[in-house]
Amino acid sequence: MNRRDFLKNTALASGALLIPSFLKPLELLAADKIGFKRLVIIQLSGGNDGLNTIVPFGDDLYYQKRPSLGIDQQTVIKLNELQGFNPAMQSLQEIYDQGWMTILNSVGYPNPDRSHFRSMDIWHTASRADEYLSTGWIGRYLDSNCATCNSPHTAIEVDDSLSLALKGQSHKGIAVRNSEQLYRTTREPFFKDVVDDAKQSMLSEDNLGYLYKTMIETYSSAKYINDTSKLYKNTTLYPVSAFANELKTVATFINSGLNTKVFYVSLSGFDTHVAQRGQQSRLLKTYADGVATFIKDLNASHNLDDTLVLTFSEFGRRVSQNASGGTDHGTANNLFLFGGKLKKAGFFNPGPNLKDLDNGDLNYEINFRDVYSSILQNWLKASDPSIIKSTRVKTLDLLKI
Repeated sequence: MNRRDFLKNTALASGALLIPSFLKPLELLAADKIGFKRLVIIQLSGGNDGLNTIVPFGDDLYYQKRPSLGIDQQTVIKLNELQGFNPAMQSLQEIYDQGWMTILNSVGYPNPDRSHFRSMDIWHTASRADEYLSTGWIGRYLDSNCATCNSPHTAIEVDDSLSLALKGQSHKGIAVRNSEQLYRTTREPFFKDVVDDAKQSMLSEDNLGYLYKTMIETYSSAKYINDTSKLYKNTTLYPVSAFANELKTVATFINSGLNTKVFYVSLSGFDTHVAQRGQQSRLLKTYADGVATFIKDLNASHNLDDTLVLTFSEFGRRVSQNASGGTDHGTANNLFLFGGKLKKAGFFNPGPNLKDLDNGDLNYEINFRDVYSSILQNWLKASDPSIIKSTRVKTLDLLKI
């Protein structure tokens, strides 16, 4: 079997396809980092229960709907006279008090879908509920803002696989859990021989096969990512969890000056149909402790003003508890923004209306596509307003620009 056939039929080839074509050699990636805006997306997979995350302790209906699952009013970390943090999120109080957090209530979309897979697809692609798209909202941003790659934009997911959100038609993000491992893989003798063969080929740039081009870019990019990230030694003490370690990796990438516009991490386990209280509390503590440390890390390195963090989950839970000490799939949910340039820190809008329900579910008040569109236009300075394909997208006054 020759090298070309081998590559077509190995996991190495499929893994290489995750490498975006806009990741170019180090010498082409020099950029002025002053004002270089970055977006960090955190996905809470499984459908986090928003009502027990930002607790409407001032609404008696909350306790009527959740007689045993409702968070005791005395333990809620009160943020105003009506709403407060789940006590497991104590570490975020300082972040909130510093003005580095915005809470958006009742975020969702029309005709919501309660399937994990379908609803996640809708959030990843920003499609309508009756529309199926094969490209993600960040992927389309890469497509529209990297046509010539003169000013490269890049997206990294700290994971072993790439989410649909980061997949475009012609450009994709890259899944990197460990930059050193990626570098070592591309330095294996076989990989290096293929790259050397491609470099010495008589084929022109236009005729060079996609796979060879991808591997050349992968080879160069792995060195760039690894070498650049090693420039910064992160001494911040992070909590001991896989999630916190992923955030530490992102912070190291950012603080080292890596030329990356979008980072993506996730925390799973939020499908709490049974015995929700203990499971969600553990997850919320993991989330809050990791994010609080991450935000402080960025602030200490003077990168918080140029970093925006978005946290979402594919849907919320039903207002009433079920018979198993948990909650079932619902609709609208809260969404969090963190950063140093928030226009309206604290609560962006009032809490959910528990008197006006749709068959036991919350009605949405903010379309998540409007949040995406506002971030793309005002933060990432997207050049193409049609990235979010909904016809009724509007801009929200979320950020200082």
